Amino acid sequence: MKRWILSGIFSILIFSAAHGQGDYKTFYERSLKTNNTGMYILGSWAVANMVAGGWGWSQTTGQTKYFHQMNFFWNTVNLSIAGIALYSNLNASFSDFSTMEIMEKHTKTENLYLINAGLDVLYIGTGFLLKHLATKKPNRHDLLKGYGNSVILQGSFLFIFDLVLWKIQYDHRLNFIQNLSFNYLPEMSGFQLALTIPVN
Repeated sequence: MKRWILSGIFSILIFSAAHGQGDYKTFYERSLKTNNTGMYILGSWAVANMVAGGWGWSQTTGQTKYFHQMNFFWNTVNLSIAGIALYSNLNASFSDFSTMEIMEKHTKTENLYLINAGLDVLYIGTGFLLKHLATKKPNRHDLLKGYGNSVILQGSFLFIFDLVLWKIQYDHRLNFIQNLSFNYLPEMSGFQLALTIPVN
């Protein structure tokens, strides 16, 4: 029974791929547009933090100074990531990609956001660890607490950022696959098709 059901599912995918090349390219264009919007947001966050961080670093003292200092350092990396990703996406040429390559690239990016969200949790944990260490090292209290607060802030922003982008791209992929099935097999859902397949 399972073999026949799987055969039905694969038939849907093959049928959709054969008839939906243009749809796949539209799908990937939207995928890239979403990624680019995300990188513009990340880049804007980075610039704002670098400006505020640079000012705070030079104008404040104690743990506040180190908070701004880490914000500045952290966001030089964010700005580099956003710039490189935007350059790559805006110069991407996928006209010769197969439908399989398009889905693989989208899924790879989708998974990357989820992996990064997991790393962001580690960043937040590291921030709390630094704050804990600050209570045990009086001579470095201001530095550790300021850095800890900064890492918690930056990790929290990135966690929300990565999770939201993952959710958007995940839903985009699922909606696309569902729409392909309905567009090319309007009278029959995948489940209904499976029921029509002979079962021995």
